[in-house]
Amino acid sequence: VHPNVSQGCQGGCATCSDYNGCLSCKPRLFFVLERIGMKQIGVCLSSCPSGYYGTRYPDINKCAKCKADCDTCFTRNFCTKCKSGFYLYSGKCLEKCPDGLEANNHTMECTSIVHCETSEWSPWSPCTKKGKTCGFKRGNEVRVREIVQHPSARGNPCPATSESRKCIVQRKRCQKEGKGKRNRDEKRKKSNKDESKETRQESKGRAARRQNREQRENNNKTQPKKRKAPNKEQDLAPVDTAH
Repeated sequence: VHPNVSQGCQGGCATCSDYNGCLSCKPRLFFVLERIGMKQIGVCLSSCPSGYYGTRYPDINKCAKCKADCDTCFTRNFCTKCKSGFYLYSGKCLEKCPDGLEANNHTMECTSIVHCETSEWSPWSPCTKKGKTCGFKRGNEVRVREIVQHPSARGNPCPATSESRKCIVQRKRCQKEGKGKRNRDEKRKKSNKDESKETRQESKGRAARRQNREQRENNNKTQPKKRKAPNKEQDLAPVDTAH
């Protein structure tokens, strides 16, 4: 072993030197060179840092740099995240997205253009004018539809979600507000009044009959009993005419 090479290293190094740091790593660790000013030293890491990707070999596992426009990558030719100002598409970092795609500034990716989609029209509403359905001949009716898919930045915008058209109805007079209710209330009051009147008349009749009955009973108690008239035929004695 070279005098400058040590096997009692720290930080996951299998061999190291005072000048170059790690020269080899323990199993399953990745070897990567870090630049400090004009000097490069070797370090051993469990995973590769940003801007690098890992490769495994029988004798050593190494971290290699991604392309300059790539922030993280799976291999040198397949990027997973681009640096600022670039858009990711199929593992590549592009300054401008291909035709048929648009740049998503939130994810920094090239995505498909999404056009607006709407539901079917609803049935036409009843014919109205100023919020009423009576008292006119010509009015308007409307129909609506809902947006089921909002468009992306370059997608076709959504069309109108409501339509109106003229309509003609058979003119009819509007019932005065509250008139129907007043009529019902008046009928109810009249019915209650009639029932109350009948009830009062029945009560008066019962009271009158009870009063007459009580008066007859009182008269019977105060008047003396009449003696029974004698039978004239029985009281008269027979006259003897023999003399």
